[in-house]
Amino acid sequence: MQYAIELYYDKETEQKLLHLAERVAEEKLSTKFLEWKTRPHITLACFNDVDEKKCAEQLKSFAQNHKRMFVCLGSVGMFNDTKTIFAAPVMNSSMYQFHRELHEHMNNFDKKGWEWYCPDIWVPHCTIALTKEDDDSIFYKSSDLILHEFEKMYGEFVSLGLVKITFPVEEIYTIELGG
Repeated sequence: MQYAIELYYDKETEQKLLHLAERVAEEKLSTKFLEWKTRPHITLACFNDVDEKKCAEQLKSFAQNHKRMFVCLGSVGMFNDTKTIFAAPVMNSSMYQFHRELHEHMNNFDKKGWEWYCPDIWVPHCTIALTKEDDDSIFYKSSDLILHEFEKMYGEFVSLGLVKITFPVEEIYTIELGG
């Protein structure tokens, strides 16, 4: 089984991001992102088979020692190969440090095959639309819609979650960041 550690937003920011995904569905372009039934998030790490209890314990100890973080989602990006459309955070040193420390803290889990989520090669992103399974024109129409409706957002990262990468995604454990 495969797992991910995700960084979640405050409710208001989460709702704004979810609204963009819902707009893509409302326009009858693509519903795939919504079908995964996952919250808007930034994936921090992906692992192959983990001991869920041990992983949750380590995640709890990590979260207790890290505070909520300010986030500005300042742009829209796309992965052309997977036809993924996303909101991108404006990166800063505390986010890079948080990511690096998480990987150091969780270094006993197998992340082979998930190198793109490791420090120094990570592309932090919050998926809004997944259109790879749709006709190519859907990618362009969805991109156009999101580009027209996206507005810069300010919020906070408030919690971490361990999820099982299944369809739909299964949330195993969620913990609020300390203070």
